[in-house]
Amino acid sequence: MTANPLARRLIDRFQHGLPLCAEPYRAMAEALGCTQAQVLDCLQSLHQAGALSRIGPVFEHTRAGASTLAALAVPEDRLHQVASRISQYPEVNHNYAREHRYNLWFVLTGPNRAHLDTILQELEHDTGLTPLDLPMLTAYRIDLGFALETSHAKPLE
Repeated sequence: MTANPLARRLIDRFQHGLPLCAEPYRAMAEALGCTQAQVLDCLQSLHQAGALSRIGPVFEHTRAGASTLAALAVPEDRLHQVASRISQYPEVNHNYAREHRYNLWFVLTGPNRAHLDTILQELEHDTGLTPLDLPMLTAYRIDLGFALETSHAKPLE
């Protein structure tokens, strides 16, 4: 991880509980005792360094529509081509390669199950590969946050 003290404090404080307000980056800056420009510069630097992939909400999928984990067994020489095709869908939350027979995994989220089925059928038609469809049956909540600082402030409410 980065040695930048602001980056460590920013991640530690806001990996959960981003402010829900009209100016979240300004609220983050106030909580950290810096400027909004410093927060934005820090986030940009983290992104450019590959330490931060996205900033955004994680929704309870059953309240936001439907979701499924899917995988494809893609020939190595087509992996980038198929991954690019999958990434064209705004419904794709994650798209990543794994070392396994099913080597390309992705998460689809949409308004309903029929919508997801349509996308999976389109992908099968376009790629000639049959998706492995793994809808979630039971939700398990785990905290994927990691403390970076010794003192832990509570999230803004």
